[in-house]
Amino acid sequence: MITLTGQTLDLKKMAKVLYENEKIEACAQSMQKVAECRQAVEKIVNEGKVVYGITTGFGKFSDVLIEKNDVEDLQHNLILSHACGVGEPFPEIVSRAMLVLRANTLLKGFSGVRPIVVEMLLELVNRNIHPVIPQQGSLGASGDLAPLSHLVLVLLGEGEVFYNGERVHSMVALTKEGLTPITLQAKEGLALINGTQAMTAMGIVSYLEAEQLAYQSELIASLTLEGLRGIIDAFDENIHAARGYKEQMEVAERIRQILQDSSLITKQGEIRVQDAYSLRCIPQVHGATWQALNYVKEKLEIEMNAATDNPLIFENGEKVISGGNFHGQPIAFAMDFLAIAIAELANISERRIERLVNPQLNDLPPFLSPQPGLQSGAMIMQYCAASLVSENKTLAHPASVDSIPSSANQEDHVSMGTIGSRHAHQIVQNVRRVLAIEMICALQATEFRGVEKMASQTKAFYYQGRQVVPSITKDRVFSTDIEELTKWLKTAAWSVNRLETTN
Repeated sequence: MITLTGQTLDLKKMAKVLYENEKIEACAQSMQKVAECRQAVEKIVNEGKVVYGITTGFGKFSDVLIEKNDVEDLQHNLILSHACGVGEPFPEIVSRAMLVLRANTLLKGFSGVRPIVVEMLLELVNRNIHPVIPQQGSLGASGDLAPLSHLVLVLLGEGEVFYNGERVHSMVALTKEGLTPITLQAKEGLALINGTQAMTAMGIVSYLEAEQLAYQSELIASLTLEGLRGIIDAFDENIHAARGYKEQMEVAERIRQILQDSSLITKQGEIRVQDAYSLRCIPQVHGATWQALNYVKEKLEIEMNAATDNPLIFENGEKVISGGNFHGQPIAFAMDFLAIAIAELANISERRIERLVNPQLNDLPPFLSPQPGLQSGAMIMQYCAASLVSENKTLAHPASVDSIPSSANQEDHVSMGTIGSRHAHQIVQNVRRVLAIEMICALQATEFRGVEKMASQTKAFYYQGRQVVPSITKDRVFSTDIEELTKWLKTAAWSVNRLETTN
């Protein structure tokens, strides 16, 4: 059971909730803060004070005063009107993450919702009722209004959910689980949708998968080094200490450890004086990706525990301040950095694939074919990798450099962070396929070299891989191999276990 406090949620805990179906609960002390903040909201309503989003309209309508009798209708109408997302739904795991994040931020006690609202969010997570939330429609300020409105629909008994492997109306799931929809009261609708939880949720899932791929890419690159009889001197600790980047040194150290007992790697001058950059510069390139990943991790863990709605309530209601914590710029930048950094793993991987299949660049059979000419072997796998890498270059264009004014120019600068997070997520999927292709080619190359000469770790990895993808003995539909190995690489335990051993 993971206890949410509004302050202590991290990626390791999120991974358990998302991948291991861990249940969540609210800290009693945090729930007390929620209740106290709610009392402040009710006092504002009863006294007829003019406070944005509580007794006024929204956005450009902020100067429209709302009568006390219309306060509940105001919140209900807000959700209905703002639930205008379009396109394919977010992956179910992202929807689950949004619920967790929304509950956690409310537990900070600055938002003014009733405890029952938080309890309902917790129930949805624990009963695996996940809102169907369209991916398109958010500007990333004022937060993720459209996606979060679709989330809130479920609390009201509206909209659709993923439940027991099916997509059904929310009332079907709520009824089966014995849950009663809630009626929103003053400020609650605004507090629920004014935040960055869609972009952050997608960012969390993308980060966890990207971290997983970054480690896997080192093991796959080690296979390639053996398949191409790479020069180990380029990974010497003196080289990397001389530059001083911690992540670069760590990548070099891990690869030295992986290949320590290999009979396939070579020394400089033994076969070649030096290798091409895609082999020789693995620590420098992969290490730079790790630098970006570490930045992204830091920003995500801050945002996971951030109060991002507006207005926020302080000092028992004595201060109700309109601000801009809903602006997604920090996460927008982080997602753009993630997209660029993880795309680079595919760029260098594709170049290693070319070196594995091009007979002018190695002494292996052309395209790793068992019968060159009659059998094309891995020829078109490199085409596929090149296509995915090219697509990534388009997707990696920063979303955060764009902004379009909205709400009659009241909201005149936005982050586009949710677009960035969606692009980063797609890039991660493409990168995994490129790495799967490199692994297929590297497995074949090491087979030609002699499996018995491989390092202990790469040999174990070879046999695991061969349980998924057989040797290339003749041409076949390689699309199936790529997709099956891609699924295998996505095994959640990789990411969760790595988080547990490195945090």
